[in-house]
Amino acid sequence: MCGISGFVGTGSRRQLEDMTDAVQHRGPDHTGVYMRDGVGFGHARLSIIDTSTGANQPLFGREGGLAIVFNGEIYNFSELRSALEKAGRRFLTASDTEVILALYEREGIACFAKLHGMFAIALYDFDARTLVLARDRMGEKPLYYAYQDRQFVFSSELRGIMASGLVRKEVDLHALDQYLQFDYVPTPHSILQGVHKLEPATALVFKEGAITKETFWHPPQETQQLDAAEATGKLDRTLREVVTRELVADVPLGVFLSGGIDSSAIAYYAQSASNRPVETFSIGFEDSSFDESSFARTVAAHLGTHHHEKTVRAEDALALVPTLGETLSEPMADASVLPTLLLSRFARETVTVALGGDGGDELFAGYPTFQGESLYQVLPSRVRHVFRSVAGRLPASHDNFSFSYNLQKLLSSDEKDTIRRHLEWLGSFDRRARAGLAGPALRAYVGSGAVFADIERALQDFASDDTGNRLLFAYARSYLMDQVLVKVDRASMHYALETRAPFLDHSIVDLAFSLPYSLKYRRGLTKRLLKELMRGKLPDHIIDRKKKGFGIPLARWLNGPLQGLCDDLLSEKALRAHDLFDVQFVHRLIGEHRARVRDNRKELWNLMVFQIWFNRWMA
Repeated sequence: MCGISGFVGTGSRRQLEDMTDAVQHRGPDHTGVYMRDGVGFGHARLSIIDTSTGANQPLFGREGGLAIVFNGEIYNFSELRSALEKAGRRFLTASDTEVILALYEREGIACFAKLHGMFAIALYDFDARTLVLARDRMGEKPLYYAYQDRQFVFSSELRGIMASGLVRKEVDLHALDQYLQFDYVPTPHSILQGVHKLEPATALVFKEGAITKETFWHPPQETQQLDAAEATGKLDRTLREVVTRELVADVPLGVFLSGGIDSSAIAYYAQSASNRPVETFSIGFEDSSFDESSFARTVAAHLGTHHHEKTVRAEDALALVPTLGETLSEPMADASVLPTLLLSRFARETVTVALGGDGGDELFAGYPTFQGESLYQVLPSRVRHVFRSVAGRLPASHDNFSFSYNLQKLLSSDEKDTIRRHLEWLGSFDRRARAGLAGPALRAYVGSGAVFADIERALQDFASDDTGNRLLFAYARSYLMDQVLVKVDRASMHYALETRAPFLDHSIVDLAFSLPYSLKYRRGLTKRLLKELMRGKLPDHIIDRKKKGFGIPLARWLNGPLQGLCDDLLSEKALRAHDLFDVQFVHRLIGEHRARVRDNRKELWNLMVFQIWFNRWMA
């Protein structure tokens, strides 16, 4: 795993070094910069495959006529290398980067469809004066870019773009409206005007001032009619192959283990493929409603892994809050980034690579929102209206997944469209709330359905007639990619820890989307197929237990140790600094939460994270 940065234009070596330094936390093992003919490539390396200095980047091909910087892992590079060697190609390193370079020389941008893995790639062809960027199928690895004032710049993180000094730092108010809705800025936008995220499964070509794009993968459009036994067998074989392939590394490797079914399944297949105990890692919390450590301990003992566990204090997480602007460099309001940071820091003491269960919920329908949808569908609108009134009078509970909070969230959306409704459930401020929240500078940008335009555009490329699978694709293309994966990438790379998500290998993704939704969710049973697969492999009470989530007692902290920071960040003086938010509306949210009239944890955290980011990067 690494950090990449670069430009095409008239940037200087100093600017390239600043961009590369900005992402050096992603790759502390080696820093390489290269400039030629107005092109600058920078690379911060975390050595995973072929740790020799010969594999340092930028790497060059075609007698220096082709340059590459690469962030990620290509899991099938050995097979690709063998095929290229049979065709006469000679290699100077044992790295996957050189394989990409050789494959591109032979096939051009068609090569990206042959790569199995996670990647953000930049290639420059000096003969053709062409820059090519590519991002993996599920958007696991980040890649930002901008073209302003005849300068094209790119970087793994927004901080790298800003460090260049080659782009204007202006908040994109449409993107801010989306952030308030979703808790993240959806691809292809960023929080800065004119700066974009490259779409997943996309190759971008920049030549002579023009940008073109080509998509190199789509999930299956047709549904296979397999019975449960056939589907379970196929998933078993595919998961076994994928996890075994992703255990390859030239550095110490382990597994994040929460005790939930997703991470436990990955740990099971990893241990099955290993001839020694696999290193597993979990953290526990003092608050029992958020603590899963006993479940992780049970799974580790059942599988025979070498388990590492640490109980973290509230102070450990609280100390990270003021630093989130630096860690994220773009606002993303998922409070579970705090325990993810703590887990990553803990695991990095022992390993350099960690496998996790990300993607299981989105591919196999694991969230309570899918059960909520079933309830929503059977309630007539007039009954929902009555229930909404009753739910609004329930006392606020600050427990994790409390009944009152879940009920209020379920009844909060009036959206008739299923996908829009789910995205509102997952986010913080719906259309009506954003209209009240918006200050003078933001008011003209809220209130329309434009916030959903990006995911609805992406859905045009997924023409499945299975409406449940379309919903899962929406989760994968929005919430998973722009929130969950961003959280894990920024938290793990903050400590130079590579994370891998076997569920997101495209062979698993292709299988999941080719199976009918009814095999994944039916009559209130979430993750139906995955639970059937793991029956007999894991203890029944692990498979059947209620989803807890990887969170912190944020609601209570906002009335306790985070109260002072909340008041400072959302004070009238702080809000007047940009006039983006209505002061009275924000202070009403704080008052309701303090009085336990309503649980406003998500809304307040969303605003606090934006303020932390704004103070770090825009003030």
